Amino acid sequence: MKKPILTLILALMAVFAHAQVQTLPLWEGTPPLQKTMDLKEDVRQEGIIRIANVQTPTIEVYLPAKQIATGKAVVIFPGGGYGILAYDWEGTDFAKWLNAQGIAGIVVKYRLPVSQSLTDPKEVPLLDAQRAIRLVRQNAAAWNIDPAKVGVMGFSAGGHLASTLSTQYNHDVERPKDAVDGLSARPDFSILAYPVITFQDGAVHGGSRKNLIGEDASAELKDHFSGELNVTAETPPTFLVHAQDDKGVPIENSLLYYTALHKNGVKASLHIYPSGGHGFAFGLGKGAVETWREVLLAWMADL
Repeated sequence: MKKPILTLILALMAVFAHAQVQTLPLWEGTPPLQKTMDLKEDVRQEGIIRIANVQTPTIEVYLPAKQIATGKAVVIFPGGGYGILAYDWEGTDFAKWLNAQGIAGIVVKYRLPVSQSLTDPKEVPLLDAQRAIRLVRQNAAAWNIDPAKVGVMGFSAGGHLASTLSTQYNHDVERPKDAVDGLSARPDFSILAYPVITFQDGAVHGGSRKNLIGEDASAELKDHFSGELNVTAETPPTFLVHAQDDKGVPIENSLLYYTALHKNGVKASLHIYPSGGHGFAFGLGKGAVETWREVLLAWMADL
Protein backbone atom coordinates (compact mmCIF):
# COMPACT_ATOMS: atom_id res chain seq x y z
CA MET A 1 0.00 0.00 0.00
CA LYS A 2 1.31 3.42 -0.92
CA LYS A 3 2.26 5.59 2.03
CA PRO A 4 -0.12 8.54 1.26
CA ILE A 5 -3.10 6.16 1.09
CA LEU A 6 -2.08 4.46 4.34
CA THR A 7 -1.71 7.85 6.02
CA LEU A 8 -5.20 8.87 4.86
CA ILE A 9 -6.74 5.64 6.12
CA LEU A 10 -5.07 5.99 9.51
CA ALA A 11 -6.23 9.60 9.76
CA LEU A 12 -9.82 8.65 8.95
CA MET A 13 -9.71 5.82 11.48
CA ALA A 14 -8.55 8.26 14.13
CA VAL A 15 -11.39 10.65 13.32
CA PHE A 16 -14.09 7.97 13.30
CA ALA A 17 -12.77 6.47 16.52
CA HIS A 18 -13.86 9.66 18.26
CA ALA A 19 -17.41 9.56 16.83
CA GLN A 20 -19.95 9.63 19.65
CA VAL A 21 -22.82 7.19 20.12
CA GLN A 22 -25.53 7.48 22.76
CA THR A 23 -29.05 6.17 23.28
CA LEU A 24 -31.87 8.23 24.78
CA PRO A 25 -35.49 7.33 25.56
CA LEU A 26 -38.06 9.31 23.62
CA TRP A 27 -40.31 9.73 26.63
CA GLU A 28 -39.97 9.95 30.39
CA GLY A 29 -41.84 7.14 32.13
CA THR A 30 -44.59 5.29 30.25
CA PRO A 31 -44.89 6.70 26.72
CA PRO A 32 -48.18 8.37 25.76
CA LEU A 33 -50.97 6.22 24.30
CA GLN A 34 -49.53 3.15 26.01
CA LYS A 35 -50.68 0.95 28.87
CA THR A 36 -48.21 -0.51 31.35
CA MET A 37 -48.02 -4.22 30.54
CA ASP A 38 -45.49 -6.98 31.08
CA LEU A 39 -44.47 -7.16 27.43
CA LYS A 40 -40.94 -7.81 26.20
CA GLU A 41 -39.22 -6.35 23.20
CA ASP A 42 -38.25 -8.99 20.63
CA VAL A 43 -34.76 -8.56 19.13
CA ARG A 44 -33.54 -11.16 16.67
CA GLN A 45 -30.41 -11.48 14.57
CA GLU A 46 -31.61 -13.07 11.34
CA GLY A 47 -28.99 -11.91 8.87
CA ILE A 48 -30.08 -8.45 9.94
CA ILE A 49 -31.26 -7.20 13.33
CA ARG A 50 -35.06 -7.32 13.49
CA ILE A 51 -36.81 -5.62 16.40
CA ALA A 52 -40.47 -6.22 17.21
CA ASN A 53 -42.88 -5.28 20.01
CA VAL A 54 -41.07 -2.06 20.93
CA GLN A 55 -42.18 -0.89 24.39
CA THR A 56 -39.53 1.72 25.16
CA PRO A 57 -38.94 3.85 22.06
CA THR A 58 -35.51 5.43 21.77
CA ILE A 59 -33.18 7.41 19.58
CA GLU A 60 -29.69 6.04 18.99
CA VAL A 61 -27.50 9.03 18.23
CA TYR A 62 -24.38 8.77 16.08
CA LEU A 63 -22.37 11.99 16.02
CA PRO A 64 -19.43 12.60 13.71
CA ALA A 65 -16.19 13.96 15.07
CA LYS A 66 -16.25 17.75 15.24
CA GLN A 67 -13.38 17.96 12.75
CA ILE A 68 -15.65 16.80 9.92
CA ALA A 69 -19.11 17.78 11.21
CA THR A 70 -21.28 19.67 8.70
CA GLY A 71 -24.02 20.60 11.19
CA LYS A 72 -26.56 18.48 9.31
CA ALA A 73 -28.52 15.69 10.98
CA VAL A 74 -30.70 12.92 9.59
CA VAL A 75 -33.35 11.21 11.73
CA ILE A 76 -33.71 7.66 10.39
CA PHE A 77 -36.81 5.46 10.39
CA PRO A 78 -36.08 1.81 9.53
CA GLY A 79 -38.69 -0.11 7.57
CA GLY A 80 -40.46 -3.37 8.29
CA GLY A 81 -44.11 -2.98 7.32
CA TYR A 82 -45.04 -1.49 10.71
CA GLY A 83 -44.56 -5.01 12.08
CA ILE A 84 -40.81 -5.06 12.77
CA LEU A 85 -37.84 -2.72 12.38
CA ALA A 86 -34.94 -3.66 10.10
CA TYR A 87 -32.80 -1.90 12.63
CA ASP A 88 -29.29 -2.17 11.25
CA TRP A 89 -29.99 -2.75 7.54
CA GLU A 90 -32.06 0.43 7.27
CA GLY A 91 -30.95 2.14 10.45
CA THR A 92 -27.62 1.99 12.22
CA ASP A 93 -25.69 1.04 9.07
CA PHE A 94 -26.85 4.30 7.49
CA ALA A 95 -26.16 6.32 10.64
CA LYS A 96 -22.55 5.13 10.56
CA TRP A 97 -22.26 5.90 6.86
CA LEU A 98 -23.67 9.39 7.40
CA ASN A 99 -21.12 9.96 10.16
CA ALA A 100 -18.36 9.31 7.63
CA GLN A 101 -19.82 12.21 5.62
CA GLY A 102 -19.80 14.53 8.64
CA ILE A 103 -23.55 14.16 9.18
CA ALA A 104 -25.22 13.15 12.44
CA GLY A 105 -27.34 10.01 12.11
CA ILE A 106 -30.13 9.42 14.62
CA VAL A 107 -31.91 6.04 14.44
CA VAL A 108 -35.44 5.93 15.83
CA LYS A 109 -36.65 2.76 17.50
CA TYR A 110 -40.30 3.70 17.18
CA ARG A 111 -43.27 1.81 18.55
CA LEU A 112 -45.14 -0.44 16.16
CA PRO A 113 -48.95 -0.41 15.89
CA VAL A 114 -49.23 -4.18 16.29
CA SER A 115 -48.27 -3.99 19.97
CA GLN A 116 -51.04 -4.94 22.42
CA SER A 117 -50.00 -2.22 24.87
CA LEU A 118 -51.02 0.71 22.66
CA THR A 119 -54.31 2.49 23.27
CA ASP A 120 -54.53 4.18 19.84
CA PRO A 121 -52.06 2.27 17.63
CA LYS A 122 -52.52 4.28 14.43
CA GLU A 123 -51.37 7.50 16.14
CA VAL A 124 -48.28 6.14 17.86
CA PRO A 125 -45.61 5.93 15.10
CA LEU A 126 -46.15 9.57 14.08
CA LEU A 127 -46.16 10.63 17.73
CA ASP A 128 -42.77 8.96 18.24
CA ALA A 129 -41.45 10.48 15.00
CA GLN A 130 -42.46 13.98 16.07
CA ARG A 131 -40.83 13.46 19.44
CA ALA A 132 -37.60 12.24 17.87
CA ILE A 133 -37.07 15.31 15.69
CA ARG A 134 -37.99 17.61 18.58
CA LEU A 135 -35.43 15.91 20.83
CA VAL A 136 -32.76 16.41 18.19
CA ARG A 137 -33.55 20.12 18.06
CA GLN A 138 -33.56 20.31 21.86
CA ASN A 139 -30.05 18.85 21.92
CA ALA A 140 -28.78 20.59 18.79
CA ALA A 141 -26.25 22.82 20.52
CA ALA A 142 -24.77 19.99 22.61
CA TRP A 143 -24.58 17.72 19.56
CA ASN A 144 -23.06 20.33 17.24
CA ILE A 145 -26.14 20.26 14.99
CA ASP A 146 -27.76 23.17 13.17
CA PRO A 147 -31.46 23.01 14.23
CA ALA A 148 -32.40 24.34 10.79
CA LYS A 149 -30.68 21.39 9.05
CA VAL A 150 -32.49 18.43 10.61
CA GLY A 151 -33.95 16.06 8.03
CA VAL A 152 -35.53 12.62 7.97
CA MET A 153 -34.76 9.41 6.13
CA GLY A 154 -37.20 6.53 5.84
CA PHE A 155 -37.17 3.14 4.18
CA SER A 156 -40.30 1.30 2.99
CA ALA A 157 -42.83 1.64 5.85
CA GLY A 158 -40.28 3.89 7.53
CA GLY A 159 -40.61 5.99 4.38
CA HIS A 160 -44.34 6.13 4.99
CA LEU A 161 -43.65 7.38 8.50
CA ALA A 162 -41.11 9.94 7.25
CA SER A 163 -43.55 11.20 4.61
CA THR A 164 -46.38 11.34 7.16
CA LEU A 165 -44.15 13.42 9.43
CA SER A 166 -43.20 15.62 6.47
CA THR A 167 -46.84 16.35 5.63
CA GLN A 168 -48.46 16.20 9.09
CA TYR A 169 -45.77 17.46 11.44
CA ASN A 170 -48.35 19.63 13.24
CA HIS A 171 -50.81 16.78 13.80
CA ASP A 172 -51.74 16.61 17.47
CA VAL A 173 -53.42 14.14 19.83
CA GLU A 174 -54.71 14.68 23.35
CA ARG A 175 -51.93 13.86 25.83
CA PRO A 176 -49.77 15.50 28.51
CA LYS A 177 -47.28 18.01 27.07
CA ASP A 178 -43.84 19.18 28.14
CA ALA A 179 -41.29 21.77 27.03
CA VAL A 180 -40.01 19.58 24.19
CA ASP A 181 -43.45 19.72 22.56
CA GLY A 182 -42.96 23.43 21.98
CA LEU A 183 -40.25 22.75 19.39
CA SER A 184 -40.97 22.29 15.71
CA ALA A 185 -41.42 18.75 14.39
CA ARG A 186 -41.14 19.82 10.75
CA PRO A 187 -38.21 18.18 8.96
CA ASP A 188 -35.98 20.51 6.94
CA PHE A 189 -35.64 17.85 4.22
CA SER A 190 -36.85 14.34 3.56
CA ILE A 191 -35.10 11.29 2.07
CA LEU A 192 -37.44 8.45 1.06
CA ALA A 193 -36.08 5.10 -0.09
CA TYR A 194 -38.60 2.76 -1.77
CA PRO A 195 -41.27 4.33 0.42
CA VAL A 196 -44.79 3.26 1.16
CA ILE A 197 -46.78 6.41 0.39
CA THR A 198 -50.37 5.68 -0.53
CA PHE A 199 -53.01 3.74 1.37
CA GLN A 200 -55.36 3.82 -1.62
CA ASP A 201 -56.22 0.59 -3.42
CA GLY A 202 -54.16 -0.15 -6.50
CA ALA A 203 -50.66 0.75 -5.35
CA VAL A 204 -50.91 0.12 -1.61
CA HIS A 205 -48.51 -2.07 0.36
CA GLY A 206 -51.22 -4.11 2.04
CA GLY A 207 -49.18 -5.22 5.03
CA SER A 208 -48.28 -1.69 6.08
CA ARG A 209 -51.88 -0.49 5.75
CA LYS A 210 -53.27 -3.47 7.65
CA ASN A 211 -50.78 -3.09 10.50
CA LEU A 212 -51.32 0.66 10.88
CA ILE A 213 -55.06 1.19 10.34
CA GLY A 214 -56.54 -2.30 9.99
CA GLU A 215 -58.21 -4.21 7.18
CA ASP A 216 -61.57 -2.45 7.41
CA ALA A 217 -60.34 1.15 7.65
CA SER A 218 -62.63 3.94 6.50
CA ALA A 219 -62.00 5.96 3.35
CA GLU A 220 -61.26 8.93 5.61
CA LEU A 221 -58.47 7.05 7.40
CA LYS A 222 -57.01 5.83 4.11
CA ASP A 223 -56.92 9.41 2.87
CA HIS A 224 -55.40 10.66 6.13
CA PHE A 225 -52.49 8.22 5.79
CA SER A 226 -51.95 8.65 2.04
CA GLY A 227 -48.98 10.99 1.79
CA GLU A 228 -49.71 12.15 -1.75
CA LEU A 229 -53.05 13.59 -0.59
CA ASN A 230 -51.50 15.64 2.22
CA VAL A 231 -48.64 17.45 0.46
CA THR A 232 -48.68 21.25 0.69
CA ALA A 233 -46.31 24.03 -0.27
CA GLU A 234 -44.84 23.67 3.26
CA THR A 235 -43.79 20.05 2.76
CA PRO A 236 -39.97 19.89 2.96
CA PRO A 237 -37.69 19.32 -0.07
CA THR A 238 -37.62 15.61 -0.84
CA PHE A 239 -35.29 13.04 -2.37
CA LEU A 240 -36.93 9.83 -3.61
CA VAL A 241 -35.28 6.62 -4.77
CA HIS A 242 -37.03 3.49 -6.00
CA ALA A 243 -36.37 0.44 -8.19
CA GLN A 244 -38.60 -0.20 -11.17
CA ASP A 245 -38.71 -3.91 -10.39
CA ASP A 246 -39.85 -3.43 -6.78
CA LYS A 247 -42.34 -6.25 -6.14
CA GLY A 248 -43.01 -5.26 -2.54
CA VAL A 249 -43.89 -1.57 -2.73
CA PRO A 250 -45.03 -0.54 -6.24
CA ILE A 251 -43.05 2.26 -7.85
CA GLU A 252 -46.31 4.22 -8.15
CA ASN A 253 -45.86 5.20 -4.50
CA SER A 254 -42.83 7.35 -5.29
CA LEU A 255 -44.40 8.61 -8.52
CA LEU A 256 -47.55 9.74 -6.71
CA TYR A 257 -45.59 11.58 -4.04
CA TYR A 258 -43.26 13.25 -6.54
CA THR A 259 -46.23 14.40 -8.62
CA ALA A 260 -47.87 15.93 -5.54
CA LEU A 261 -44.63 17.66 -4.54
CA HIS A 262 -44.15 19.09 -8.02
CA LYS A 263 -47.77 20.28 -8.17
CA ASN A 264 -47.27 22.15 -4.89
CA GLY A 265 -44.00 23.75 -5.92
CA VAL A 266 -41.85 21.72 -3.51
CA LYS A 267 -38.28 21.03 -4.62
CA ALA A 268 -37.99 17.30 -5.23
CA SER A 269 -35.62 14.83 -6.84
CA LEU A 270 -36.87 11.43 -8.06
CA HIS A 271 -34.41 8.68 -8.95
CA ILE A 272 -35.64 5.45 -10.51
CA TYR A 273 -33.34 2.52 -11.19
CA PRO A 274 -34.34 -0.36 -13.50
CA SER A 275 -33.42 -3.02 -10.96
CA GLY A 276 -32.73 -3.43 -7.28
CA GLY A 277 -35.97 -4.93 -6.03
CA HIS A 278 -37.36 -3.97 -2.66
CA GLY A 279 -35.29 -3.30 0.42
CA PHE A 280 -31.98 -2.78 -1.40
CA ALA A 281 -30.60 -0.48 1.34
CA PHE A 282 -27.03 0.37 0.24
CA GLY A 283 -27.71 -1.42 -3.05
CA LEU A 284 -24.43 -3.31 -2.93
CA GLY A 285 -24.11 -5.89 -5.72
CA LYS A 286 -27.33 -4.71 -7.38
CA GLY A 287 -25.94 -2.79 -10.32
CA ALA A 288 -26.51 0.91 -10.98
CA VAL A 289 -28.56 1.38 -7.80
CA GLU A 290 -25.27 1.03 -5.87
CA THR A 291 -24.56 4.65 -6.77
CA TRP A 292 -27.74 6.13 -5.25
CA ARG A 293 -25.98 7.31 -2.09
CA GLU A 294 -23.50 9.33 -4.13
CA VAL A 295 -26.43 11.03 -5.88
CA LEU A 296 -28.01 11.66 -2.48
CA LEU A 297 -24.88 13.33 -1.12
CA ALA A 298 -24.75 15.63 -4.14
CA TRP A 299 -28.41 16.56 -3.51
CA MET A 300 -27.77 17.17 0.19
CA ALA A 301 -24.83 19.44 -0.61
CA ASP A 302 -27.30 21.97 -2.04
CA LEU A 303 -29.52 22.06 1.05
